[in-house]
Amino acid sequence: MTPATKANIRNFLVFSSVFSLSAFGAEQDFSNVQVTATPVAGKVQMLQGSGGNIAVSIGADGVLMVDDEFGPLADKIKATIGSLGGDAPTFLLNTHWHGDHTGSNEFFADKATIIAQENIRLRLADPGAARVPEALPVITFVDGLSIHFNGEEIRLTHLPDGHTDGDTAVWFTGSNVLHMGDQYVNRAFPFVDLSSGGSVVGLVQSIEALAAQLPDDIRIIPGHGALSTKAEFVSWIAGVKETAELVMTKMAAGKSLQDIISEGLPAEYESWGRGFINEAAWITAIYNSTSR
Repeated sequence: MTPATKANIRNFLVFSSVFSLSAFGAEQDFSNVQVTATPVAGKVQMLQGSGGNIAVSIGADGVLMVDDEFGPLADKIKATIGSLGGDAPTFLLNTHWHGDHTGSNEFFADKATIIAQENIRLRLADPGAARVPEALPVITFVDGLSIHFNGEEIRLTHLPDGHTDGDTAVWFTGSNVLHMGDQYVNRAFPFVDLSSGGSVVGLVQSIEALAAQLPDDIRIIPGHGALSTKAEFVSWIAGVKETAELVMTKMAAGKSLQDIISEGLPAEYESWGRGFINEAAWITAIYNSTSR
């Protein structure tokens, strides 16, 4: 194993243990970050700044928001919602517990009711997460929940044991928009947080089952990356599945992690490794998830 490969694996494992802390991003300079809005469909807009993608529904009932990026961006997020004609969110939904998706929970909790899958609350409440009580969801669910808001059903579905053990897909059924959280990162290798109950096999099973239920013309907001279509989502799932099965086949043949990393993945996935999770980290996640 080369020094660079060792460094990639070490950095991935260290990141897995600290990714979700509320202090994550505290050392970053957010002063030049702009929060932009992109119309998606119906009443839904996608907000992007630094961190996970945000969805907002703005209508007669008020504002419902999905995820809220890093805490230092809360004022900018609020201002962008205001520029769209919205006020403080009435509801805030968390797709999972990582700090780049829940970092502004404390800020918006003054007006918003925070809703999330029960494992998200458990992980945010853990002392190691260093979150204040105001950051915790006050309404939790196990498998799913529906909110009827702004003239449509907003359907929350638990996708277990994938990116983490609390991941939730949020489907705006009237607008025909789906927010996938980090169960989908467009055109990049996914991050499977093994320390938070994540599983590569679980990820594939959950997203395959969900994709089979989606209409062909749905618009999909990934946890990170550009707004997507169902066709792009299905293609991404195929790539995740192919690379995972390739690594598992090599494991079954007795090859070591170092051997598999050295051999690498097909050239068509080279661009996927230019995101947050590089090729070595993805192979390592598959290997460790399968071994466990």
